[in-house]
Amino acid sequence: MDLSGQPEIVQQVAEFALQGWELAKGWLLSPAAWSQFALLIVAYLLALYISRKLKPVLSRVLTPPTEQENVFATARRFVLIFLPLLLPLLAYAFTGAGEGLTRSIFGSGAVIAFGKRVFLFLAARILVEQIIKDGFLKILGKFILIPVAALYAIGLLEIATERLDAIVVPLGNLSFSLLFAIRFAVVGGIIFWFGRWSNDQSSSFISKQEEMRPATRELASKTAEIAIFGAAFLVLMNIMGISLTSLAVLGGAIGVGLGFGLQKIASNFISGVILLLEGQATVGDYVELDGGEAGTIVKMTARAAILETFDGRWIVVPNEDFITTRVVNYSDSGSANRYEAPFSVSYDTDINLVPAIVEAAVSKHPEVLSEPFPADCELRGFGDSGVDFSVEFWVNGIDDGRHKFTSDVLFLIWNALKENNIEIPYPQRVVELKGEIRTRAK
Repeated sequence: MDLSGQPEIVQQVAEFALQGWELAKGWLLSPAAWSQFALLIVAYLLALYISRKLKPVLSRVLTPPTEQENVFATARRFVLIFLPLLLPLLAYAFTGAGEGLTRSIFGSGAVIAFGKRVFLFLAARILVEQIIKDGFLKILGKFILIPVAALYAIGLLEIATERLDAIVVPLGNLSFSLLFAIRFAVVGGIIFWFGRWSNDQSSSFISKQEEMRPATRELASKTAEIAIFGAAFLVLMNIMGISLTSLAVLGGAIGVGLGFGLQKIASNFISGVILLLEGQATVGDYVELDGGEAGTIVKMTARAAILETFDGRWIVVPNEDFITTRVVNYSDSGSANRYEAPFSVSYDTDINLVPAIVEAAVSKHPEVLSEPFPADCELRGFGDSGVDFSVEFWVNGIDDGRHKFTSDVLFLIWNALKENNIEIPYPQRVVELKGEIRTRAK
């Protein structure tokens, strides 16, 4: 078939197809090839039999008790994830042993070598489809690992890499090959994914160190994050052979841009470090800012703190606001908070008895503290309808959300006054009429 007038890519595809047909025809007519096919089938069936016998045993050995959470249990669970790879890897190993045998007997092992590559391709496919759960790694596997394994299986990987290396991408005064760009993206993605995984593990470990103050834990977690991703960047530059000195000019330009355009981000980052060092506000504290924002700090990032209000809303507050404005911290260092519960009694009451009755009732509440001060009932004034009192009490926590301290105390006061027959007044008005009341005669 004359393809001289066809595009180059069509001619190349036709050439590869012709080579493949000649190779397949040679295999079909060769006794050595048929013996290698037989060895491939035997290797696969042997791997299938052994994997079916080994899988239940390995699964039983590698599965730790549900309640175990130590390092060895984690390692066993991790190894257990790769159990689906047992069949293709066993087939690959048996085929490799068969390849040595056929080469020693027939002096050729092309067919069995092709079978080895196919088993490796199957292992890569199982890895991507059944084992990898992370979205980013699954994308890399689907669009990079499986195509590379397929090209390797059919013997075209070297040709493909040569073609990609020959395609040069210009970028201003710089230029790089398409193969370098793909390698950079893959290696960089894997390194930074590993950095993210390492950061998650270190943050989880640090968060479990209960002997450390919350602010110290947050600072240690942020320091570990910066160190991990900084190291990942340096490793990536070293692996790809990029000199850091060549990035000095670019780094200087970026630094100037950061100085002018990202002042707020830099300010918030430094403010976050200061907050973590001083520990004046940390995760778990209930704070109220000058701007009216109030809530419990549920997360502190490099740029901002996230407050959760009692109605479930999240407020993102820049770290700088904690430094430059007045902040009321209701929970710093576990300090107690004082609240007041006002009430009134009738003018017919012997008010000298009221403080002792109310203080005894309020002190029965399990959350009311005796330190720094016990419950204290004070006379506040003489109102229009009754005598006004207020009881002061100290508790740990905020009187909102899951805590209802004031409501509970008012219930206790009501019940105590009722038990002692003390009347709680309601608004009354006395109307006095002066002069003669005239009525109309009928």
